[in-house]
Amino acid sequence: MVISSEDELDKLKAIGRLCAQAMETMAKSLEPGITTKELDDIGRKLLEDNGAQSAPETCYQFPGATCISVNEEVAHGIPGGRVIKAGDLVNIDVSAVKDGFFGDCGASYAVPPVRREIEKLCRDGKRALWTGLQQVKAGAPIAGIGNSIGAFAKKNRYTLITNLSSHGIGLTLHDEPKEIPTWPEKSERRIMEEGLVFTVEPFLSLGGTWAEDGDNDDPWTLYSDPNAPTVQYEHTIVATKNGPLILTLAN
Repeated sequence: MVISSEDELDKLKAIGRLCAQAMETMAKSLEPGITTKELDDIGRKLLEDNGAQSAPETCYQFPGATCISVNEEVAHGIPGGRVIKAGDLVNIDVSAVKDGFFGDCGASYAVPPVRREIEKLCRDGKRALWTGLQQVKAGAPIAGIGNSIGAFAKKNRYTLITNLSSHGIGLTLHDEPKEIPTWPEKSERRIMEEGLVFTVEPFLSLGGTWAEDGDNDDPWTLYSDPNAPTVQYEHTIVATKNGPLILTLAN
């Protein structure tokens, strides 16, 4: 999607804000003893009370309002009876639709007490996201995002999951441009157009390089291969001549 009016931008900001508010509200309730289903219910209530619907549920019949991935799960974890424990690494990914416009954001949270390397991974996951965001500007190459995140990961001795990409968003959950790499990709030749709406969402890991399916009973949840702690941080943004306009801020 390329924004063509202030009305479109206002509606994208509204749904982006709701996604961020739902994610932050869920995160504040994240503590030992709560189940992922209970967390999901908190996010669902905030979205629906404000006139929004879950995007994965609406678009793909995902069995939950949000994706909640714990420890060995790298993405698309199904909310259910799993009980959160001290030391868990939990990713919350919220995408939703309102008035025909979509927003998408995600973040990883470590439930205290946690190992120092996990605290550092979370901190550096945020830094990796901002490293990529700094490359966003109308007229700039999309490849700059993945090149900068790749350089950051290499310098700090991390790996990146290289089959979970960023994506266009706006009038659909997964829009053009599809499969925006957050790792160095020599074949990437596209240029960011003024007003282009998309996500930036690197998956930074302590050894994982690929997201693999689990068992046949669960067609959704993805696991890192090799198995390693992995974090994801995500914003929906608009490319402007002055840099990225971040849509998924809670305030």
